[in-house]
Amino acid sequence: MTLDDVPALARGCAILGTGGGGDVETGTLTAVRAIDEFGEVPLIPLSEVPDDSLVLPLSGIGAPTVAHEMLMSGEEPLLIRDEVERILGRPVAAVMACEIGGSNGVGPVGWAARLGLPLVDADGMGRAFPEVQMVAMYVAERPVNIVVLADVQGNVTMVRPVDGLWSERISRAVCVASGASALMADYVLTGAQARGAVIEGTVSKALAIGHAVRDGSDPLGSLCATLDATVLITGKVIDVERRTGGGFVRGSLVVDGTGDDRGRLLRVEIQNENLIALEDGRPRACVPDLITVVDAQTAGAISTESLRYGQRVAVLSWPCDPIWRTERGLATAGPRAFGYDIDYTPVEELNHG
Repeated sequence: MTLDDVPALARGCAILGTGGGGDVETGTLTAVRAIDEFGEVPLIPLSEVPDDSLVLPLSGIGAPTVAHEMLMSGEEPLLIRDEVERILGRPVAAVMACEIGGSNGVGPVGWAARLGLPLVDADGMGRAFPEVQMVAMYVAERPVNIVVLADVQGNVTMVRPVDGLWSERISRAVCVASGASALMADYVLTGAQARGAVIEGTVSKALAIGHAVRDGSDPLGSLCATLDATVLITGKVIDVERRTGGGFVRGSLVVDGTGDDRGRLLRVEIQNENLIALEDGRPRACVPDLITVVDAQTAGAISTESLRYGQRVAVLSWPCDPIWRTERGLATAGPRAFGYDIDYTPVEELNHG
């Protein structure tokens, strides 16, 4: 991963972030500064991580609106690495993005550079999700082992939760105490444990998406073709409701259709990420499938904290990784996991024809 790769990665991660994962601008600045200071970062497949070596999944936890304003000190990955190695008694061999979406997809490049470690071409979600247990490692029933958090003040907290659900509850409480933003390592696994429990190739995918948006003469068309995405609506943002509490950003937006979509309204519900798109009270797409709001002209992703009245946007949706469509995957991150009383239907079926 070079300085030239970071802008394309950021564009791709912003789109895969489904509105969340933190604004990519912050992660981009972190990555650029770290590469400039510490050097380029090897990007390696999971197959190159030895069976008994540790993979360190890192992500920011908290409200994206806070993380955009309260920047990290830069020492957090060092504090976490040192604590993990002290507890587990072996060195960390590689960094991995816990979620490829948003700033949490770009930030690991900088954190890996700071640590002098390679970055694994994989992540735990294939997108962004708001809660700690919403990772492929939990769906694959890998042990959570430990969770380590570090904040901008230098506090380091280690938790031994009994399962992924408790890791969310306790980590969220620690995060709120830290000002609603912290860096976290969870599901610290060996190479052998990670195989079959993470979503591989997602850093490369984010890069490909970023290049498709930048290099195509029709950015929106190129993006839809790359993702095999459905355009749910093209129009203008006419209402945004957003509030921060409990370590999350919650709210909704309403898009008023224009052009061929004139006369239609689409409502998108948010919890850090875009969770469900409704038209006339009926779902057009829902988690765990991906829903992203992009600029109608440039196809650049618009994060939930950047949504504003009057923006001209397109709302896209496309299928999630197959692991999320399993019974355990849907129980973890399907619509009912977020309190919606609806059954999951794949986006391609909801928009057939």
